[in-house]
Amino acid sequence: MTRVLFVCMGNICRSPMAEGILRRKLKERGLEGQFEVDSCGTGGWHEGEPADPRTEWVLAKHNALFPHTARRVRAEDLSYFDHVFVMDYDNLHTLERMFPEHKGKARLILELNGGGEVPDPYYGGLEGFERVYQMLDEAIEAFLNAHAPR
Repeated sequence: MTRVLFVCMGNICRSPMAEGILRRKLKERGLEGQFEVDSCGTGGWHEGEPADPRTEWVLAKHNALFPHTARRVRAEDLSYFDHVFVMDYDNLHTLERMFPEHKGKARLILELNGGGEVPDPYYGGLEGFERVYQMLDEAIEAFLNAHAPR
């Protein structure tokens, strides 16, 4: 079992989008039983809430919508998950400050396909959510190409 965790700030935009993308790809490949996938945020502002409606819209459009409830990251997450992917440097540094004993465990998701940060689409329009979807889709495809059984 390969365990994958996606982390952003509030767990309502980028990280649930990444989770939905990976879940869809695993289902399409018949690999659901070989992976455990989750997402969380470094902050707890949205705990208990569903994903942002724009995230849900984009995921539904791409047949990747799933039931999501936002939660905050816990120390045990970093011990439990094999791969911890963070969306940007701010959240990576926050995670490392929160759990210094796990420094080095998390990495930026876009390191999988060239580097960079996934911008937070929260304060923009739907086009930003679409752009984030495409960025995450490409990175997750690179992850699966490297880690999924063929």
